[in-house]
Amino acid sequence: MKIVAMIPARLEATRFPNKLMQDLEGMSVILRTYRTTFETGLFDAVYVVTDSDVIYNEIISNGGKAIISKKAHESGSDRIAEVIEDVDADVVINVQGDEPFTNKETLNKLIAVFKKDDNEQIDIASVMFEIKDSQEIQNPNNVKVVTDINDFALYFSRSSIPFQRDVSFGTFYKHIGIYAFRKNILLKCTNLPMYELEQAEKLEQLRFLGNGMRIKMVKTKHQPIGIDTPEDLEEARKQF
Repeated sequence: MKIVAMIPARLEATRFPNKLMQDLEGMSVILRTYRTTFETGLFDAVYVVTDSDVIYNEIISNGGKAIISKKAHESGSDRIAEVIEDVDADVVINVQGDEPFTNKETLNKLIAVFKKDDNEQIDIASVMFEIKDSQEIQNPNNVKVVTDINDFALYFSRSSIPFQRDVSFGTFYKHIGIYAFRKNILLKCTNLPMYELEQAEKLEQLRFLGNGMRIKMVKTKHQPIGIDTPEDLEEARKQF
């Protein structure tokens, strides 16, 4: 089984433009993410997929692999799908470009899901992290997920799910946006029309669920730091 990691990266983020080229202790954010992913040793290849010449040159000039995407895309998964057809891979892991602390153990768990799936019952795998703070649970920027007894996703929402009618209920999971796809499933997903619930919640994973894809959720105790604001960048610098 050939496993590749792809890191979608665009320069002009809405909330924090040029964030991927910001300095993170002597190295750009995107280069740190690339190096962290590559140094796990888990992948047959690691690529940054970008529409930016600046990011492309940053990776190539530092000995990495990068691919230029030519179309505009709504999501990182769609950006990867544009280029993956010509890449030799069985499973593709979408690593977020603005999360330079991606954890090796978490990535290894995602890969293991497919290696154990002899009957190919799993289309996609992703990650969830238990949250307990009430403000985190209510925060619409934190996407929550509920699963069945086998940890297959039932629904994702920006709302607090499940609704806590009984105060004794206390298990809530935040969705961590790292995806692992079978290559054929990723190519199929990108050709599907936007699903109504996806439009409502602005969550691409609802397109997958709405079209019958099975998403296996993997639990992790590692919550990555995503760099969406200048304040997040300062927090990431403290981590170093």
